[in-house]
Amino acid sequence: MTDTPFVIAGRTFQSRLIVGTGKYSSHAVMAQAHAASGADMVTVATRRVNISDRSRESLLDYIDTERIFLLPNTAGCYSADEAIRTARLGREAGLSNWVKLEVIGDERTLFPDNAALIDATRVLVREGFVVLPYTTDDLVVCRQLEDAGAAAIMPLGAPIGSGLGIQNVNNLRIIREFARVPLIVDAGVGTASDAALAMELGADGVLMNTAIAGAQDPVSMAESMKLAVRAGRLAYLAGRIPRKLYASASSPVEGLVGR
Repeated sequence: MTDTPFVIAGRTFQSRLIVGTGKYSSHAVMAQAHAASGADMVTVATRRVNISDRSRESLLDYIDTERIFLLPNTAGCYSADEAIRTARLGREAGLSNWVKLEVIGDERTLFPDNAALIDATRVLVREGFVVLPYTTDDLVVCRQLEDAGAAAIMPLGAPIGSGLGIQNVNNLRIIREFARVPLIVDAGVGTASDAALAMELGADGVLMNTAIAGAQDPVSMAESMKLAVRAGRLAYLAGRIPRKLYASASSPVEGLVGR
């Protein structure tokens, strides 16, 4: 069985797991978790990185940028203008012209403001950014983001940091059916089975941070997520058996002795 490469905007990634940099107990633990995850793309909050004085210690010092691709994000932005300015800042600081675009619409749930998200996507795409927007699991919004030029769509599985796992399985199935760009499940993963389910549903990748950084053993959890993403992808490609209401014998009964 052969798989297609994981390609976003013409760039090929070896791992379908994307990890973050926040909430770790130390930068050293973060680096160990990154290595255990096998991820070759890591998202970094532009507004929380020391990019003005590189002589001071920064979490960027603990990321192997020879192996790992940096994906700046606009975490903490509550308007399209704020997110656009933050994306520009990251590019001007030399981080990347890629951006994980977040425009938060509600402070408690951290659900995105989809109207502002679509507006910001249009602006940034016109300015040459590769935009990966974090959005709700809404087919219409995902389609509008694609039309706005998004290089991938990143619907949430559940609220950021909740660990609830995928709440709307059918929504993701429908989005998968119609998506014309890579589909990456972003937010809500709590444990390895959640990541495997996302991949079994046909997601091209999974992005997570809290599930690893907040685990009692982040390094072991990172490795489990790596294996879960691989297992889920392989199961998706293999094609599961159909669900049935009644039992179906594993061994055929025809030709048995005594029959």
